[in-house]
Amino acid sequence: MGRPREGGGGRSWPRGGEPGGTVPEQSPPHEGRSAVPEAPHTEVSRAAGGETAGAQMPGPAGPPPARSAHPGESGEVAAARQAGGDRLRFIGAATRRIARGIDLDEIVLGLCRATVPTFADAILVYLRDPLPVGDERPTGPVVLRLRRTDRIPEEPDTNGGRLPMLPAQPDLGPAMGGSAAELAEVQPGGPLAEVLRGVRPLFGEAQAARTALPELLGPDPRLPGGHRVILAPLRGRRRVIGAAVFLRRPDRPAFEPDDLLVAAQLATHTALGVDKAVLYGREAYIADALQRTMLPDSLPQPTGVRLASRYLPAAETARVGGDWYDAIPLPGSRVALVVGDVMGHSMTSAAIMGQLRTTAQTLAGLDLPPQEVLHHLDEQAQRLGTDRMATCMYAVYDPVAHRITIANAGHPPPVMLHRGGRAEVLRVPSGAPIGVGGVDFEAVELDAPAGATLVLYTDGLVESRIRDVWTGIEQLRERLAETARLTGPNPPPLEPMCDEVLDMLGPGDRDDDIALLAARFDGIAPSDVAYWYLDPKAQTAGQARRLARRALARWGLDELTDQLELLVSEVVTNAVRYAERPITLRLLRTDVLRCEVGDDVPQLPRLRQARPSDEGGRGLYLVNRMARRWGATRLSMGKVVWFELSMPPGVQRR
Repeated sequence: MGRPREGGGGRSWPRGGEPGGTVPEQSPPHEGRSAVPEAPHTEVSRAAGGETAGAQMPGPAGPPPARSAHPGESGEVAAARQAGGDRLRFIGAATRRIARGIDLDEIVLGLCRATVPTFADAILVYLRDPLPVGDERPTGPVVLRLRRTDRIPEEPDTNGGRLPMLPAQPDLGPAMGGSAAELAEVQPGGPLAEVLRGVRPLFGEAQAARTALPELLGPDPRLPGGHRVILAPLRGRRRVIGAAVFLRRPDRPAFEPDDLLVAAQLATHTALGVDKAVLYGREAYIADALQRTMLPDSLPQPTGVRLASRYLPAAETARVGGDWYDAIPLPGSRVALVVGDVMGHSMTSAAIMGQLRTTAQTLAGLDLPPQEVLHHLDEQAQRLGTDRMATCMYAVYDPVAHRITIANAGHPPPVMLHRGGRAEVLRVPSGAPIGVGGVDFEAVELDAPAGATLVLYTDGLVESRIRDVWTGIEQLRERLAETARLTGPNPPPLEPMCDEVLDMLGPGDRDDDIALLAARFDGIAPSDVAYWYLDPKAQTAGQARRLARRALARWGLDELTDQLELLVSEVVTNAVRYAERPITLRLLRTDVLRCEVGDDVPQLPRLRQARPSDEGGRGLYLVNRMARRWGATRLSMGKVVWFELSMPPGVQRR
């Protein structure tokens, strides 16, 4: 970067334009019209936040100014007027440059680029470590860390460059004071603490600054003499957040008293920008943490299906959305697969997502059909507000029937990757988004053959500023087919497949959050299922024991006979006592032995401690003690009580 244009004497200001840039000379003002109006010059006097009382602002010595626009005005007054206008234009351009920054580094970089070399030949920016956020009161000593330095090369004709960001020991050169300390602990009641507690920037020659600078820059800073150093505290809304040191070389005109006002403006705007950036970053972190907390920590491991998932926030971390996914075990070894996306990007969207996800889990526990689940979600969204809208895909997979039932509420269609490598976009009626109200949802039932993979996703995966949603869906289908070709006749592993899908995203494709849920259908073979309808009679418990014994003998699991007969007898006896219609008994052989007993009574059984005088009440106690796991689920037409037994040692897991 070239040296700043120097006027005569002490003035070194560009006449308008962005600070740090090359600005063409302006033509002299027309006769009878001032180059800089009075009102802006008055604003410069207020630049330090109302602290101009008693400040002398003499005009710099320079060449004879142009003819004054005001009759009777001396050349010295006209030069001062011109210098004030230049300062005003510089402050306006510099503050705009600082305000363009969003994060912390951009704001500090904006300060450096705005001041070097227009206002100073070098700058050091120190910030508190850690920076306080909002109203929190940091504990412990105040530590300032050198966040960034910037300077022009020592010799204009050399190839020297700017100082790198966050150097360990930034070498400012002998003419610029040598090296600076990276960390400075502010001693309570010390000179640096007193300067930072104030508001006014100080020249380096001032007594307070002369004793404070060694504490900040090191014991031997070797600073230039004269008015060539300005120490400016950076004060946020409530506390000190750092300090800035402006330096000029000995071969350049020294700072003027009015330059303290400029430094005050730069420091104030930078400090407020840093304050906002810290709050902005904290809010983005909280929103992202809220989003991730509402997503499942881990996926369940239901029988007959393997699951994998991915979640990626938007590239702009503050744009938190409402994408979610879920896998919910259902009675009968079924599983509900859910992917949804709340419209909008805010913490409110994330909060609504959490409410809708909780509602979907509750509705899934009632074992409602997919279209009914979406209908109730639509009603819930309308209760949350008139503008609460979301898209959702709800699917229920039955590993015994090898079928999947899907209902859609305005969501992108799922993709099915078949075992042979063919990828198919499933035709599911799209429906209206959740929250529209007054619409019906339609469910379709499709084959889910063993070895097939269902991929559910949100629109952030397939839609961006550079491609429409259908182009993205076709790219997803092609990527899945290409991934399947790499593994030949066998389906690709789930986890690597999810990574391959995300690799299709380009640099401009991260406009939105992305939720991805993949389900590999293994199913349960008919030979591993035993199913009976039993009349609710007194003899039904004995019949259930005989049927269970025969099934275990057929499967070679005779070691579990006594345990299974006892638990089946207790659960079936309880169902027969209250049921009016035939009860169901089903055994499933997978990696565990699962027994399910269904009846038409909606009341769920409750585990309780039976008293010695009670004739009953010990059935569930035995189930709880002897079974690996057990539970009860209410259905639309009754309930299912189930329990699982571990396979005997030596039996191969299926």
